[in-house]
Amino acid sequence: MNTDLSNRIAVVTGASAGIGESIARSLSTLGARVVLNARREDRLTAITNEINQNVNGDLALHCPGDAADPHTVESVLNRALDHFGREADLVVVNAGRGLDGSVLTSDPAQWEEMVRVNLLGAAHLMRSAARRMLSDIGDSDWRDRRRDIVVIGSNVGRHISPFSSMYGSTKFAVNSLAEALRREVAPKGVRVTLIEPGFVRSEFQEVAGYKPEWFETIVERIGPVLEPEDVARAVVFVTSQPAHVHINDLLIRPTRQEYP
Repeated sequence: MNTDLSNRIAVVTGASAGIGESIARSLSTLGARVVLNARREDRLTAITNEINQNVNGDLALHCPGDAADPHTVESVLNRALDHFGREADLVVVNAGRGLDGSVLTSDPAQWEEMVRVNLLGAAHLMRSAARRMLSDIGDSDWRDRRRDIVVIGSNVGRHISPFSSMYGSTKFAVNSLAEALRREVAPKGVRVTLIEPGFVRSEFQEVAGYKPEWFETIVERIGPVLEPEDVARAVVFVTSQPAHVHINDLLIRPTRQEYP
């Protein structure tokens, strides 16, 4: 497996912290040129500067904005094309948000925003990235150049859990979209991969409204839980495969996580 990504142009959404930040850092360390997207411009600027200092080059740039906004999606992809001279060939659909609670207990005032970000935003990026990749492929070009759309789902998008069932329902939808898109674009040489992490320690839990003491009881029971770097390593693994090899789905859990 060749983990040299110096010929790849990547886009990572939700890159201001956690899994997205780790993915962006890992890809750039292996030579990929990366466009980072998230809402927090100050945080993106700091991460971009750190990446470029660490690699002694100009591999990273950022394009702040709401990843659920179709205009932002186009701006991010255009930024890659304009700055690096060709379309992105490694797009990580990572931006999303969680929500504590079930159908009965979660806050319904947050349902629409979660669906907008987790499902519609992901769909816009998957659609635009796939269209650009398809228009950039010659008859046999796919044999020589890898093109990847990596969708960060969740294991609760495959094994639903009552304590986060509204969030899980959006991930079920994203999982379905990823597989449907895979079937649509695979014959043209575009690889769509779904990565479904289990419990990962990041700021995700706090933003989603999960109580810190609840998460710590999870850590005590099944820990150590995953770190963002563990998911980033999985992204590197699947995107480093030869062009004729495709790992469709990858579910990654802490070793001691039995459920969900």
